[in-house]
Amino acid sequence: MMDQPLASRTNPTPLIDAVQLNADIEATARFGGTGNGGVSRLTLTPEDKAVRDWFVARCIELGCRVDVDPIGNLFASYPGRNAALPVIMTGSHLDTQPGGGRYDGVLGVLAGLAALRALRSSGIVTEHPLTVVNWTNEEGSRFSPAMFGSGVHAGAIALDEALAVRDRAGISVGEALDAIGYRGSQACRQTPAAYVELHIEQGPVLEAEGTAIGAVTGVQGLRWFDVVIEGTESHAGSTPMANRRDALTAAARLILAVEAIGRAHAPGVLTVGHAGIFPNSRNVVPGRVNLQIDMRHPSQTGLDAMETALRQAVAGQADSRIERIWAKQPVAFDPACIEAVRQAAADCRLSCRDIASGAGHDAAHLAALAPTAMIFIPSRDGLSHNEREYSSPRQCADGAEVLLRTLLELDRRLA
Repeated sequence: MMDQPLASRTNPTPLIDAVQLNADIEATARFGGTGNGGVSRLTLTPEDKAVRDWFVARCIELGCRVDVDPIGNLFASYPGRNAALPVIMTGSHLDTQPGGGRYDGVLGVLAGLAALRALRSSGIVTEHPLTVVNWTNEEGSRFSPAMFGSGVHAGAIALDEALAVRDRAGISVGEALDAIGYRGSQACRQTPAAYVELHIEQGPVLEAEGTAIGAVTGVQGLRWFDVVIEGTESHAGSTPMANRRDALTAAARLILAVEAIGRAHAPGVLTVGHAGIFPNSRNVVPGRVNLQIDMRHPSQTGLDAMETALRQAVAGQADSRIERIWAKQPVAFDPACIEAVRQAAADCRLSCRDIASGAGHDAAHLAALAPTAMIFIPSRDGLSHNEREYSSPRQCADGAEVLLRTLLELDRRLA
């Protein structure tokens, strides 16, 4: 077929085959399908091998070269006009949470596949080669930390360290890769010209506003804290209320303070996700409570302000202490890539708004390596990591269309 020019911006005729994209979503949902519409496909399991095999076969059908690196990342490369140019990359992940959904991560990989299929059928030839990638272990539900496939690729996590991680059964990442035949022998050290990832929002904002597309400006920073509140264990029947040092009532006051701090520092969020009560007996006044707290905000300034307020709230409770145990800095995406997403949405005549990601994504690692952006589509009821996770076929196709046109716009700008 002769090379064809990119469709005019005044002609928003879709290039993505929406029917085929939905069929691919249905096909991949069978690998680890739960019977309730969800998917349980933990990384490097037989179910993950099956969906990887399916993906590799589809990419080879399109004429891609498929490479596998030592951590199991899959790179499907589609030729452009100028092989000397660095690739433009897109993708996400095919692994899921246990009892997860069929869209989280999967959509980004399948939309990349749909984009290549659209280029082939329309005769459009890009200047840059394009690569669709499936990152290993984005979810982190079997091996910790999450996102170590993209982390190894970006140089944020050492390969040997990642390969040595073991799951609860004592199986290492290296052993699991060997078991499914997806440990590559050579690193695929592609430094892309740009990286764009399509994902469901996993939150309620776009649906609530009736907005079709989110142009993701970055990923929120994250801090985790452990808090210990000490009291005195005593008999629930014989200790007068006025004489009690009840650690749980102090914890309850602190939990309410955490809620207030989160609301006062929007768009930041603050969550008490776990509470351990000791001795946890019906007839004993609690003598100690351990709290695990998750703090997120899109800016460093916001995180600092929230942490200051949290530490003050903890200090206000007698015999309490707080420790920050982990932190991840906010990630800001590339302004030019974000603008390309906005322009692509406008070309498709789809409503679009800027939005920050509350969840972590592989794009956060890629942003340290190359100009990066993300595209969100609405999630019904804001649900994700849930069997009822859902985005409609039309929403998925709209997202894939914006992804394709973003890739084409970046190809034009970066050539």
